Amino acid sequence: MQYSKSTDYALHALLHLGHSDRQSNIGIKELSSKLGVSESYLSKIMSKLRQDGIVRAVPGVNGGYELARPADQITFLDVIQVIEGRQRLFECSNSASQQHQLLAKPENEAEGDCDRTDAPRNTCLVERVMYGAEQYLHQYLQEQTIQSVLNMAAKNCANEAMSKK
Repeated sequence: MQYSKSTDYALHALLHLGHSDRQSNIGIKELSSKLGVSESYLSKIMSKLRQDGIVRAVPGVNGGYELARPADQITFLDVIQVIEGRQRLFECSNSASQQHQLLAKPENEAEGDCDRTDAPRNTCLVERVMYGAEQYLHQYLQEQTIQSVLNMAAKNCANEAMSKK
């Protein structure tokens, strides 16, 4: 599993907006320059974030983008789902195979009962494991916010400044 470059740019753009000392909007030209990406590509990413209520577009000559809600209310999972979509990471594509049918058979079912029509046959054990892993990943990403990363960065800067003394 690998997230797209769009997710990378979206997260970095949000961190830049959250870190801004000006507490105001930042233009697409400045953002794209800081991130090293074209204005048109970044505009498409920012448009998705705007449509989902993560950023707000400020019109006008001095317009740009700003966070639409506090940085501690924007999770990494929110951003990833906006950019990548909300689909499951794994779906069993082998549910019709004989191997799948054997794996899906309940443990207490006798060998001679394989043809019973009331036995659950659609439970893929591989999919169950992968779904569990996906839930742990989602929980972790839900706990990580733009503000939590900004706090880590500030702490790292403070530690680095202390070590230089």
